[in-house]
Formats: sequence, structure tokens, C-alpha cells
Amino acid sequence: MIDTLWLIGIGTGSTDHVTGQGMAALRDAAVILVPHKGAGKDDLATLRHRIIDVSGSQAEIIPFDYPVRDPDLPYAERVARWHDEIARRWQAAVAGTNIKGPVALLVWGDPSLYDSTIRIAQRLDPKPDIRVVPGITAIQALTAAHALPLNTVNGPVLITTGRRLRDQGWPEGAERVVAMLDGEASFQTLDRSDLHIWWGAYLGMPEQILDQGRLADVAERIVTTRAEARARHGWIMDTYLLSTCN
Repeated sequence: MIDTLWLIGIGTGSTDHVTGQGMAALRDAAVILVPHKGAGKDDLATLRHRIIDVSGSQAEIIPFDYPVRDPDLPYAERVARWHDEIARRWQAAVAGTNIKGPVALLVWGDPSLYDSTIRIAQRLDPKPDIRVVPGITAIQALTAAHALPLNTVNGPVLITTGRRLRDQGWPEGAERVVAMLDGEASFQTLDRSDLHIWWGAYLGMPEQILDQGRLADVAERIVTTRAEARARHGWIMDTYLLSTCN
């Protein structure tokens, strides 16, 4: 049973992105759960282990297999069942373990931004005491890599998903838009000649790739670069910022 659960934001893959508070939490955890996401994605588990090693943690490391979503279900039901199964696997992973302290999970980016780990944790029964340690977001890593302010002077920023860009197009009245969780390079669907894009993958890692320019000029190049990088590494995490051109 998990009595105390710590959700620790670890940034975008660099050990330097984990805050001092995050490193201290890893050292103080009794158990750390590490997901394994299947063939071709071992790098993600390796990165988590590297961060744990750098922290100096002596916690017991317990792996668990990450479930996949059922593509045949409607989106909302698919996600809900997926979250239920992840929570079940957390509990199954620690069953029979004599836990003498907090259980920790390393959460990519920040647990509060387009990540469902907090929602999954609330499914546990009995519900544990939950502590969230913030991390660097992909948005912060992207704008830092491009030496770019996120917003214009006194300007708003909309954070959305690739799915919404594909289904609904450019948000009405938006000036700057950040797209998260976009495995389909949905910027390709935007029929706008006035957009600029700043894109990045593997942000903060040695493999980091950046590109930027007028969307009409660089979209195809980014799609090609993205496909090649995913084939080479077996996985990719990327994000981008779009802005109307002045």
C-alpha cells in the first residue's frame, strides 16, 4: 500500500533540470517506481535511472510495465481506463513490499502541466498523502533554448494540444500558442501564412534539436527532421511555440 506518494518533476531529460528540492526528495524517498514503456523506449527508463544515480538516492527501485491505450475506445473512455490501469500497476508493483517511507515517481517535465500523474494518484485507494515537487516544463526548456520570451509585451499565451489544433484550427483571437502532446506535427494542418514556429526536441539533452522560422518555409523540414530523429532513437519528445508574425 502506498501511504505517501511524491511526484517529482524532472524536466526534459537533463540531470541539470532537476531542482535541488527534487534531488533532495529523491534522496529521501524509500521507494522509487520506474516505468518501462516497451521496446524502443528503454532510453526513457535509462534517463530516469541516471537522474536517480546522480541524486545519490539509496531508495529501492521498483520497475513496472506501462500500459498502452486501447485505440478502439472513444478518447475520453480510452484515457480514463488507461489511468485506472496505471494506478492499478503502481499498487501491484509495491504489493508485498515493506515500505518504510515515501514512494516517489519521476515525472517528465512538471507534474502540473499537461501531465496526468496527479490525476492518476488520486485514483489510488486508499488515497495517499500526495506531495508534488515542481520541475522545469518543456515550455521553459523550449523558450530558453531559443533565447525567446514566451509572450509578447502584455500579450497572452494559449497552451493547447496537437489534437485541438487538428480538430479546431488556429484558436480565434490567439497571438501565441504552445502545442503540447503532439505526435502528429499538427502545425501542418494550419493554413496560415502569417505564423512563425519555434520547435525543439529532446530539449536539454545532448540530442537536442532546434528549428525555427516562418511556418510555411520550415514545416516540411521539421516534419522530416522529426521522423528521422524518432527512427534513430526509437522515441521523441518535442514541443513548439507558434506566433502570428508582426
